[in-house]
Amino acid sequence: MRTVKEYDERRNEILDASERLFHSKGYNKCTVNDILREVNIAKGTFYYYFKSKEDVMDGLLERFKDLVVNRIENIISDEYMEPKEKLLKAFMSMKLNEDGEENVIEELHKGENALLHQKTLNQVVIDIAPLLVKIVEEGVSKGIWKCRYPLQYIQIFLAASVTLTDEGIFQMDTESQIKIMEALLSVLEKMLNEKEGSFLKLFIDNME
Repeated sequence: MRTVKEYDERRNEILDASERLFHSKGYNKCTVNDILREVNIAKGTFYYYFKSKEDVMDGLLERFKDLVVNRIENIISDEYMEPKEKLLKAFMSMKLNEDGEENVIEELHKGENALLHQKTLNQVVIDIAPLLVKIVEEGVSKGIWKCRYPLQYIQIFLAASVTLTDEGIFQMDTESQIKIMEALLSVLEKMLNEKEGSFLKLFIDNME
């Protein structure tokens, strides 16, 4: 157990240092040697944990993905929360707010990291959709919703929402952002045969 702990601690140390460097220098300008100096480790030690700088970024993205997955799983397991609130809170929990989270996302938004950015969006749809489907299926089983294609509808909704609300892809003013959010929630209501405006009302209530 101690060996596993030491491995995780050193790996996280490298990830933490890389995150700082990617933010301060930029992902493209940061080198493996920069990371070595920041952590004060030998090159062999670095390659014991990571294959490349790209592998480090994948590690950071995986860490943030695990964080979001954990948030959603906690929401799903809440026995006192209704499916509608669970689904909305799950969507809202996907927004990364902490400094470290925003730093990595900001780096992904840069044009030179477009492929990495696309990879991240794809991973969101693949990994998060099955969790949200559990909430939809709970609502269907309770007779709250009707949904013929739960997985496919959620995949479509996620792909649209993570793309349209991504400031690295679409730069909109505040009014346009609000309209997009209202439209997305309206689409979700239609997908689930939910009362028009109910998700929007719940969203506004949660923002207050």
